[in-house]
Amino acid sequence: MLKIYSMRRWRPLSGLALLMLGLLSNCQPEPEVAPAVAPASSYDAAVATKWSALTLQLVRQSPGFTPPVAARALGYAGLTLYESVVAGMPGHRSLAGQLQQLGSLPQPETGRAYRWPLCANAAQALILKNLFANAPAASRARIDSLEQALAHAYAGPDASTAERSATYGRAVAEAIFAWSKTDGGHEGYLRNFPTGYVPTTNPGDWQPTENGLRPMQPYWGSNRTFLALDAAMPMPSPLPYSASPTSQYYAQYLEVYAKNTGLTQQEKEIAVWWADDPSDTFTPPGHSYNLARIIVTTTQADLGKAAETFARTGIAVADAFIICWKCKYTFNNERPYTFVRRFIDPTWVPFWPSPPFPGYSSGHATQSAATAVVLEGLYGNLTFTDDSHVGRGRDVARATDFKARTYHSFWETAEESALSRFLGGIHSRQDNEVGLREGRKIGQHINSLRWK
Repeated sequence: MLKIYSMRRWRPLSGLALLMLGLLSNCQPEPEVAPAVAPASSYDAAVATKWSALTLQLVRQSPGFTPPVAARALGYAGLTLYESVVAGMPGHRSLAGQLQQLGSLPQPETGRAYRWPLCANAAQALILKNLFANAPAASRARIDSLEQALAHAYAGPDASTAERSATYGRAVAEAIFAWSKTDGGHEGYLRNFPTGYVPTTNPGDWQPTENGLRPMQPYWGSNRTFLALDAAMPMPSPLPYSASPTSQYYAQYLEVYAKNTGLTQQEKEIAVWWADDPSDTFTPPGHSYNLARIIVTTTQADLGKAAETFARTGIAVADAFIICWKCKYTFNNERPYTFVRRFIDPTWVPFWPSPPFPGYSSGHATQSAATAVVLEGLYGNLTFTDDSHVGRGRDVARATDFKARTYHSFWETAEESALSRFLGGIHSRQDNEVGLREGRKIGQHINSLRWK
């Protein structure tokens, strides 16, 4: 039985909530379909886009949300959005029974009316409070304010329908959060750098970066993936280690060094645009989630399509980081900075500082490819502009500004994201090529789920 939450218990709107309510004034008029049968496609995507924007703020503002941890949160947030409205999407299926160990989810009462934006609104508020339990108080207050503002914006004429819808959304979120706690990554923000892990020291093995950070999330690859097909993917072996100047291995690192010593201004802009450092930005998976938000907005997708867009994208980045991290700590392949300093130029400093985890394969390439494939599966190929970092101050150290970038396909973003790490001097060509290939497989697996 669903627990009942009385809407009469709500406190008056705060000033921030009133401000948010004002911002919602551009939501489209109520659909002219009878409330009892109005599908999710009858509503605009404002609930989805506003919650996704707040989710990305939470990623940036909450301590410990490194890229793998952030990707996981986005996976559950996107899935919760979809499952809270899928019953209002005729012809679509729930992912319960299709994802690993997700057997069933609460169902709406037969023959009763539901307002799907209210279901989604309540579900997003509850799942985010749980996923970002360590968020600063001010950030958590924004969750409450947005929930109240959207609840009033979409309340409709029938209070009982509104209450039933919010209750159902919370029930879905509670069930998904309970399932999330069994995946191995629960509260991963508390253990990004476990002290018990000792890096191997064989020739060619990755060593901690010069900034002194311990290896980040060395056990993340053992977490449960959303899809069993992703968990079953074999790990692709890297090139064998060799210090010989005539070897393919040596050539990979020499190529990074040669490019890094003569970057053009355009190449610097690419490297900086996709860097997405945690705390400074919403991380690489957050960039992908924001691309989904841009597409939902520019195509004027309805609530149902928006929910599916964020679900596919969230699952894509979540599984991509698990599979990629499994590959990283299976092979412990070194970064260019160590090889180049040992054998080519001991004074070399890469354009971008090396992250605290092994290089092979590239996380940027893997998650960007998975995202590109799922977005293409929903929208085909579009020309669109990525303005994710417009408004950020100039990167003075690298003499580079953040300029919006236009793409003519989703795959173009994946290739450029991968290239950015090569240009930054922190990934070799094989890191990127393998990441793109494996990410494509992950995206294809997600598209092959029975969404309809």
